[in-house]
Amino acid sequence: MFGLQIIDQDTRVVHVREMTHSHVNPSNVTGREHDQNEIVKLLVQDVHHQTLSVVPIVGMGGLGKTTLAKLVFNDTNIDACFPLKMWVCVSNDFELRNVLNKIINSVPNPTSENNSNFETGQLQNHLRNTLQGQKFLLVLDDVWNEDRVRWDELKEIIDSEVEGNKILVTTRSHEIANMMRTRFSNFYLLECLSEEDSLSLFLKCAFEDGDEKKHPQLLEIGKEIVKKCGGLPLALKTVRSSLFSRVDKKEWESIRDNEIWNLKQNEKFIFPALKLSYDQLPSYLKPCFASFSLYPQDIDISCSQISTMWGALGFLPPLKESESMTDVANQLVHELWSRSFLSEYIDLGSDSSFQLHDLVHDLATYIAKGEFERIDLPNPKIFENVQHLAFMDNNLLAQAFPFTSLRSLCFHVGMNNEALLNTFLSRCKYLRVLQLCLSEYESLPDCIGKLKHLRCLNLQNSEKLEELHDSVCKLQNLQTLNLFGCIKLQKLPKGIKNLISLRNLIITTRQLDLPEEEIASLSSLENLYFRHCHNLESLFEGILLPNLTRLSLYDCKSLKSMSFHAITNLKFLNISQCDKLELLMGLGNQIPDLRLKSLILVNLPQLVTLPEWFQRSAKSLETLFIAGCINLEELPDWLTTLICLKELDIWDCPNLLSLPDNMYHLTNLEELPDWLTTLICLKELDIWDCPNLLSLPDNMYHLTNLEEIEINGCPELCRRLKPKVGPDWHQISHIKNVYIDESENEEEFS
Repeated sequence: MFGLQIIDQDTRVVHVREMTHSHVNPSNVTGREHDQNEIVKLLVQDVHHQTLSVVPIVGMGGLGKTTLAKLVFNDTNIDACFPLKMWVCVSNDFELRNVLNKIINSVPNPTSENNSNFETGQLQNHLRNTLQGQKFLLVLDDVWNEDRVRWDELKEIIDSEVEGNKILVTTRSHEIANMMRTRFSNFYLLECLSEEDSLSLFLKCAFEDGDEKKHPQLLEIGKEIVKKCGGLPLALKTVRSSLFSRVDKKEWESIRDNEIWNLKQNEKFIFPALKLSYDQLPSYLKPCFASFSLYPQDIDISCSQISTMWGALGFLPPLKESESMTDVANQLVHELWSRSFLSEYIDLGSDSSFQLHDLVHDLATYIAKGEFERIDLPNPKIFENVQHLAFMDNNLLAQAFPFTSLRSLCFHVGMNNEALLNTFLSRCKYLRVLQLCLSEYESLPDCIGKLKHLRCLNLQNSEKLEELHDSVCKLQNLQTLNLFGCIKLQKLPKGIKNLISLRNLIITTRQLDLPEEEIASLSSLENLYFRHCHNLESLFEGILLPNLTRLSLYDCKSLKSMSFHAITNLKFLNISQCDKLELLMGLGNQIPDLRLKSLILVNLPQLVTLPEWFQRSAKSLETLFIAGCINLEELPDWLTTLICLKELDIWDCPNLLSLPDNMYHLTNLEELPDWLTTLICLKELDIWDCPNLLSLPDNMYHLTNLEEIEINGCPELCRRLKPKVGPDWHQISHIKNVYIDESENEEEFS
């Protein structure tokens, strides 16, 4: 009735990067010599007699992937190895006919024949004839295509009978890199420049040779600007355009104190280079990315933390059957990481954590302006229609803002002004997210029960809070209630069973007995966390929590017993610092088959061996993490029946002398068995404190699904596997994430 039509293609205006070329002046490039040498090594070595292998270079926009590819393309070792070299800028256009035409036109000394009117079949034949019998290197620069079918079509045409042909790809997407790389090859993750190289590049850009010595004050300001650029070459060059040949101290200070987006821009500089990645995001990821602007810079963000905000604001796609909000949020976080938006990304199985590069955080702030606002300066200019507001400084809380349409209100500082809080709560009737972390209130006003749209109430680390008014239980749309760190809270509010939409409940309380019958009535509850509940002695006596998928018990000093009959559908279980909790309960067949995917046991001195009832997750358990269990003496033989186990971590268990007989002995281990390489589904391998382990099996390349390997406390093995230079590095160079620690003194587990 509104005349709406389905549009199959995205018609939004998206900034398109200009076409690249292969020429580069090496003297203008700083800090990439090592990367150049490593990629050249990957290209010139023969890989298991393959006729065609692909080496992708992956990294965020502005890192210099194209510049690095140019250095490699013009390297003399490459000239000697590849008689034929071709450079193609793909960008957004991966239509097969166009790509074939570009490749043909990139061949040196092309024929005078006009290919523009050729059909795809003619172009295919022409290209195969051109490549026949020649060993070649093809660079595909700036690839955005995620369609595997198109890539497979192109690869099939390019592949020939000559061994050693290589394709070098540059892309921002980890998913594209994984899709395009061939067996036994690995992608090259390009990192930011070191601080030393960044300063060198900056000085080269900002001063004539040696002139920086004449301006020591400017040099000190320049060092601060370099830190702001975060090792991103394109950011450093953007600053150069504003500072070159200028020696006015005030101008330099203005650049230092200004947002980089306010600098003079053109199509080659940092803003479009990074914003292009944002423009390419699917629509469901854009508000998720914008929400990062509400967080301070340089902090770790957990997926479980941000999933509650995304869920409350309606940013998550509709949940499929058996999916939780955390599951979907994990998928979105992983997708943002795969597009090179996130750094320091750590997949923890049931959760994940990450950071944002400073300039990516600035981009989120720029994109979100007007809708998401972070108050960190006195007298800020706030748009009238702002919907999401975050306060970063306690001194700014006194500023009154007459906004009534807010959806999110976040205080990252300790708020203690009751009158101001009442003003906010009475005016902001449409709040979906209310965050009062570190607040100094002893109780909250009962008017909080009138926020009928509220979906997330976060009171984390409000250490003076003694009472939570019963009116909170009127919030029937509430999905998340976070009371973590509310160490003086006497009890949960009465009537909690009325929170019929509650999915996430994080509890810190002084209560002796929880209202378990009320908690059992929360039919939507998926995640339940107990933190510092020192007076609790038992849990889940005579109740069922059939929908609960995540349970975490942390620092519950008095907890002695828990009925596992109540949580038969649990997938993630974390028990930490619960000294009195009895796990060896002789439950036998009383517990039906469990579906645990992740089991974490930390700092449990009472644990001598693993309870037999864990064996009931033999067909589902993927991650087993044990740390600080100082009296653990053995792992049972049934451990080897955990056929789905992908990760086994054991930290700080000094009395554990061996693994089951058919695995290996930890302290005297000299070799890993050859059968290790038959575990074709293995995704993660961690080896800790095995000083006599000297080598890995020869056929490590058979583990094609292995995504991460971490080796610690194995001095000789670490030396041989040292990235890029170790004599055995080739055995694990195909693995995406490699962590080798050569230090002899291990950091104590915390």
